[in-house]
Amino acid sequence: MFAVIKTGGKQYRVTTDDVIAVEKLEGEAGAKVELTDVLMVAEDGKAPVVGAPGVEGAVVEAELVEQTRGEKIIVFKKKRRQNYRRKNGHRQDLTLLRVTAVSVAGRKLEATPKPKKAKKEPAPEAEAQAESKE
Repeated sequence: MFAVIKTGGKQYRVTTDDVIAVEKLEGEAGAKVELTDVLMVAEDGKAPVVGAPGVEGAVVEAELVEQTRGEKIIVFKKKRRQNYRRKNGHRQDLTLLRVTAVSVAGRKLEATPKPKKAKKEPAPEAEAQAESKE
């Protein structure tokens, strides 16, 4: 189960327990954030609910993990033969969010657990052959 949300002019595909970096949101670490601009919600085995433009009553709840900054981006301007060069750097302010719940019209949707890998057990025939060799 996942949702597509819009924040900071960008769209993100999120599920429960995802950690995403979005453009700066106000708040301190540990604060709860509700993202109400949900564009689409899809559950396993069901048709996705697509909003026009948003899904009515859908909310993605998240916890603010930390306020941070992105990598430095170099902005270099040059005009040839004019001795014009400008070099600037930019670091975008970011907020790390951990998605805690996705709900549609007041009911929380649970993410389906990921299937665990089963341990391979030796076939009964292999055990019988191993015993007969001994």
